[in-house]
Amino acid sequence: MTRPELPLHRRTITVRAYQEPGDEISVEAELRDERPWEEPPGGVVHRMVLAVRIRLADMVVVAAEAHMGTFPHAECPLIAPAFEGLVGMSVAAGYNRAIQERFRGVSGCTHLYELARVLGPAVIQAAISAGASRRAGGAETHNPRATAGVMNSCHIWAPDGVGLRKLDAGWRPGTGPRPVPELKTFEGAD
Repeated sequence: MTRPELPLHRRTITVRAYQEPGDEISVEAELRDERPWEEPPGGVVHRMVLAVRIRLADMVVVAAEAHMGTFPHAECPLIAPAFEGLVGMSVAAGYNRAIQERFRGVSGCTHLYELARVLGPAVIQAAISAGASRRAGGAETHNPRATAGVMNSCHIWAPDGVGLRKLDAGWRPGTGPRPVPELKTFEGAD
């Protein structure tokens, strides 16, 4: 739906991931809420960042930092250190439940909690990208079937879904065109 009017509110969430030395990646999520109608134009209500460093071998958070650049109440930044509680958490199975228990509601900040939720799937995608990047550079990597942090995340990655069947037939994430061709393309490749 297209509207010519000025929006009442604009929320932007941006995630960036970087390869770090060793077997680690860093992933940074930023949330920005704006009121485009405000004077001066584009009044920023929230600008918050949640950054984590992940050990790829076991997908565990080894460092976490929250920062509030723009916030509505002087006391808002007091909760930021609580998000260091991400350290030691696995971004694999159980991540969503764990962050709900630790950071949802009055135990956290709704905006930083939203960033923690966004980080989980983004970390999985970044880990897959890190593996694809290593393969593209000719480096050996772990078994791609073990990178199934995406297991049960959608119909493709169901236990009997086409994602695992494509892996078993020789497809490697990060190779070939997008969208990845149908399963029969790989099954006939042998």
